Amino acid sequence: MPIILKSVEFAYGRTVVLKDVNWAVDIGVSGLLGPNGSGKTTLLNLLVGLTRPRSGEIIYGSASPPGRPSNGRARIGYVPQRFSVAGEMTVLDTISYAAWTNGVPAKGCATAASKALATVQLDDHGRRRVRQLSGGQRQRMGIAAALAHEPDIVVLDEPTVGLDPGQRLRVREVIADIGRTKTVVLSTHLIEDIAHLCNHVGVLAQGRMAFDGTENELSELIDNAQHEGVLGSDFERSYYALIERLGAANE
Repeated sequence: MPIILKSVEFAYGRTVVLKDVNWAVDIGVSGLLGPNGSGKTTLLNLLVGLTRPRSGEIIYGSASPPGRPSNGRARIGYVPQRFSVAGEMTVLDTISYAAWTNGVPAKGCATAASKALATVQLDDHGRRRVRQLSGGQRQRMGIAAALAHEPDIVVLDEPTVGLDPGQRLRVREVIADIGRTKTVVLSTHLIEDIAHLCNHVGVLAQGRMAFDGTENELSELIDNAQHEGVLGSDFERSYYALIERLGAANE
């Protein structure tokens, strides 16, 4: 399901956070990059319907704003950077409850939860207590909670932060698999996540969408010869050079 942002603006009182943001994403994994304070979290809150834009429009498929289709299931699944769950509950019960809160009929919650856990490769952990999970397993459980009601759109905020390399690889595998059939928006500070997962990249800077395209297109914007000797991939150097250029332009 496509998401289209048209001239979206948002402010907290007199503090403008997003200014004339235009962005479109579709099935696949789209990355959202930007320095701290650029407005990424605010944009995610708008996408999942936690807040509304001051002006502009967000279109989901052929409908706006995000709501519930006729079958009663919300079309968006969201995994915030920090989420709280009851450690004594079983993994299956936790996902079943998430399904129920998102409109799945009670009699179908266990089946929905089992399916979601299989998607994130945790189908053999359903009877375990949440407190027994590792960090990577807990993150995949959070993704399962967002998938249990079968949304068309999945929004992930820093899903690999704090994970060790092995855990990060497993979570990336899960996200890549989801992106084959759903629209995934991935906000992260980790350039490697974007490089390995995303076919589309948006860069927010100072409340504006400073770049919208592929990682190759971003690399082509920057003369990497100017950054020889700087450790990092061409994409990583290009991203940071873009941020530096935008910062200098507004000093």
